[in-house]
Amino acid sequence: MRHIPNALCILRMLLVVPIAWLLNAGEYKLTLWVFAFAGFTDGLDGFLAKRCGWMSELGKVLDPLADKILLVSVFIILAVLDIVPAWLAATAVLRDVTITAGAISYNALYGYPHGNPTVISKINTLCQIAYLLLAVAAKAGEWCPEVALMILGALVFVTTVVSGIDYVVVWSRKAVEASRQQRGLTG
Repeated sequence: MRHIPNALCILRMLLVVPIAWLLNAGEYKLTLWVFAFAGFTDGLDGFLAKRCGWMSELGKVLDPLADKILLVSVFIILAVLDIVPAWLAATAVLRDVTITAGAISYNALYGYPHGNPTVISKINTLCQIAYLLLAVAAKAGEWCPEVALMILGALVFVTTVVSGIDYVVVWSRKAVEASRQQRGLTG
């Protein structure tokens, strides 16, 4: 049972393929359901891991990786299909590329980063999922006020930029400290 959260992360990664296919086929209503389910697995895996004590080192890697694969893929596809603004998709992708490059660099220089997502990062992920769901719902012809999409898009932009800056600042400080420790300059 303790592997259920990790299985949900893997499922979320695998759902990217049918979501991409459905979007390209113009099947927006079905995309909405599959993407909503993928978003639901994001909350469920975290809930189960914490509530049941099923947290693992693998899960700490799989969960953010699954989020990045899902959200980056959907942002790119929706931008190519001209459903979301390219600049907003680029902002989300750039944030995730920056965080991933930073984590890889930190790992190469100082060892495994052992980081936890920040509150602003969790808010950003929630806003991105909600925004993408709303954008697909609007394309599917479901009820979606344009102003709600605009406000949520602005919120995605702000939380993406703030969380990206937060990661850079926090991990730059940790890298400086780790570098000092490696050189024996702590104090």
